[in-house]
Amino acid sequence: MTPPFLRLINVARRYRGRGGIQDVSLDVSAGESIAVVGPSGSGKTTLLRLIAGLERPDAGEIWIDGRRVAEAGRNVVAPNQRRIGFVFQELALWPHLTVRGNLEFVAEASGIEKVLRATAVDESRRLCRLEADWLDRFPHQLSGGEQQRVALARALVGSPHLLLLDEPLSSLDPDLRSELRRELAALQRELQLTAIYVTHDPDDAETLADRTITIRDSMLR
Repeated sequence: MTPPFLRLINVARRYRGRGGIQDVSLDVSAGESIAVVGPSGSGKTTLLRLIAGLERPDAGEIWIDGRRVAEAGRNVVAPNQRRIGFVFQELALWPHLTVRGNLEFVAEASGIEKVLRATAVDESRRLCRLEADWLDRFPHQLSGGEQQRVALARALVGSPHLLLLDEPLSSLDPDLRSELRRELAALQRELQLTAIYVTHDPDDAETLADRTITIRDSMLR
């Protein structure tokens, strides 16, 4: 039997006695897409941040591709060594860097050799349909939909094995949301990425995920 690509074992993270997640166990197969749904404050974003290494679990273990990356009280593997791409809900594009700068920074942090970074940037631009002239613009010079594409390109430029998306389409109007939803689904199939989508939208879950899990009161249901 093939072991899961991502495994969480009794993972907990609490914030001063409230919020976070509690006793979460989850197996995700390689190439599988999971939608995580639940009310605001239920722990969905905390789950993604723990997998990415941006938080440390208070209890339990996290394994990625056969490596234990986190255990109670510490991260065993640093975030930039986990081969993870993350699209944040607020996008979190660095405002002082151009689009090219945003992509190159992640390419460098992911360990891509300098001579190969331009190729990596161009490939992520192609995948996410960024116009060439966007590369020399700053994030504030782009529309919301354009920024969304840049955030996705930045998540993909390091050739991640796991893609985490926190409400990636929530700020977009319905037509643009539908368009990008279809493109995300096509990208996931093309790249065969393991992906976890946090969403409130049932259409997102139906289009983007192989299965859906629910977090309520900090626990999987």
